[in-house]
Amino acid sequence: MDLLIVDALDQEVIHWLESRHSVRVAPELADDPREFRQALYNVRALILPASVAFSARTLQYAPMMRAVGRINAGAENIDAEACLRAGVEVVRSATATAQAEAEFMIGALLSMLRRVPIAGADGMLVGRELGACTVGLIGMPPAARAMAAMLSGFGCRVVGYEPSLHASDGVWNRWKVAPMPLRELIETSDALAIQLNYFSRYHGLIGERLLPYCKPNQVMVSVSHSGVFDEQALADVLRSGRMAAAWLDSLEPGALDEGHALHGIGNLQVTPRLGSTTRESRLRSAWAVARRIDELLMTTPSGAAEFRPTVPGEPLDLAAEPASR
Repeated sequence: MDLLIVDALDQEVIHWLESRHSVRVAPELADDPREFRQALYNVRALILPASVAFSARTLQYAPMMRAVGRINAGAENIDAEACLRAGVEVVRSATATAQAEAEFMIGALLSMLRRVPIAGADGMLVGRELGACTVGLIGMPPAARAMAAMLSGFGCRVVGYEPSLHASDGVWNRWKVAPMPLRELIETSDALAIQLNYFSRYHGLIGERLLPYCKPNQVMVSVSHSGVFDEQALADVLRSGRMAAAWLDSLEPGALDEGHALHGIGNLQVTPRLGSTTRESRLRSAWAVARRIDELLMTTPSGAAEFRPTVPGEPLDLAAEPASR
C-alpha cells in the first residue's frame, strides 16, 4: 500500500491522492494503537493526526515507510531522530499555519490587555491598548513575519529574539523587527508572543533566570511547546501578579492537575492548539503535505522501495545498515 491516512482530510485532497496512489483512509486507527501498528507493515507513507505518536518502536512495524505527514499542530510526538536514521521524511508545511497563528496571538493579546485591567494614573482599574505596547516576539518562524506586519498596523513597537539568527541578519530589517537579547526583551516588553520552535536544548529556557524580571503587568501568549517554560517560575510570576496574564495554546497533559505548579491559577488561560487550526490553514497544509508525499512516492516507485525482511516478532535495528543493497 502506498499511503495510509489516519487524519481527517478534505475530500478533494483525498480524491487527488487516490487518483495517483493506492490509499487507505482509516481514521478509526487513531483510537486503536494495536491495529494501527499492524496496519503499517506494507505502508510507504502515512498521514497522522496530532493525537497519534510515531516513535522508534512504531517504526519497527513499518519496514517500508518513507514519509510521515502531519497536517496541523506540532510534531513533538514524532521521533524525528529515529525517522532520520530510518530514512523516513517527516512532512509538514512550514508556512501553512503562519497566518492562523499570527491572528490567534494578536487576538489573545487584545483579549488579555482589555479583560485584565491594571491601575491607571488616576487609580482606576482600566484595560490597555495594543497600539501603545512594545511587543516582544520570541522565536521567528513564518508566523512572526505575518504578526509583525499586523502589529505595525496597530502602531506597536516590535522587538524580537531568535537564537538561530544573528543580530546583523537581514531578516530583521525585512520583517521590520528590532533584534534584542532575550533578557532585555522580557524586561522591556509589555506583551510577549512566544513561537519558538522547540528543541530539547530549549527545555525550561523561559524560567527563573528570566521571568522574575519581566516588565510589571506584562501579558504573554505562547503557541510553542510548553516545555520551553519552567512551570514553577511561570506559576510564581503569575501568582505574584507581576505578570498580569498568560495564555498557553499548548500544555502537557496533567500540568493543571492538583499538586502541579500551574494548578488553580486564575490569570492563566489554556487552549488545545487552537492557534494553528483553522479551516483555511488545514486546507493549505493538507495540500502541501499531500504534494510532498506524492513527490516522494513518485520518486521511489513501490517496486523499487527498499524492503528489509524481518522475522515476525523480531525488532528492527533501525540504526544498522541493511545486510545487502
